Amino acid sequence: MTRSSDPFAELPYRPCAGVMLANRRGQVFAGQRLDAKDSAFPDAWQMPQGGIDPGEDAEMAAVRELEEETGIAPHHIQIIAQCAEEHFYDLPDELMGKIWKGKYRGQRQTWFLMRFTGEDSDVNIATDHPEFSAWKWMHPQQLPNLIVPFKRDLYRAIISEFEKLI
Repeated sequence: MTRSSDPFAELPYRPCAGVMLANRRGQVFAGQRLDAKDSAFPDAWQMPQGGIDPGEDAEMAAVRELEEETGIAPHHIQIIAQCAEEHFYDLPDELMGKIWKGKYRGQRQTWFLMRFTGEDSDVNIATDHPEFSAWKWMHPQQLPNLIVPFKRDLYRAIISEFEKLI
């Protein structure tokens, strides 16, 4: 039996849920991570996402993560669609073994398209455990240029799947 030279090859993917939140004008929510300014990608923005906790399904996790990261209450959203299949990404070599206590090689994500039915004043990124330093609405096609490079293909796939429904 030959062992791979990649020490992370056998690590699992972290189960995760993501939210493409669209407003009435067809723009999507993006937040700048608090930790981005001290990283290799200081100008990176992303859509809300996070791990699926034990006992949760992907939809429950997506709604919870959205509220935890944006302050948006569940009564201000409508779920429009769920991605047809999970999306995967690997961490780049320089982050492998450092993020998530080294337990995962990347993420497997279930994405949801949700409609924001509230007002901008219903968004509050100053949550109990803030993740974003700033937020804005943007055209979906802008997102791949603003996300960290290792997630660009994933974002393009999500946009391709959801864009007609926005």
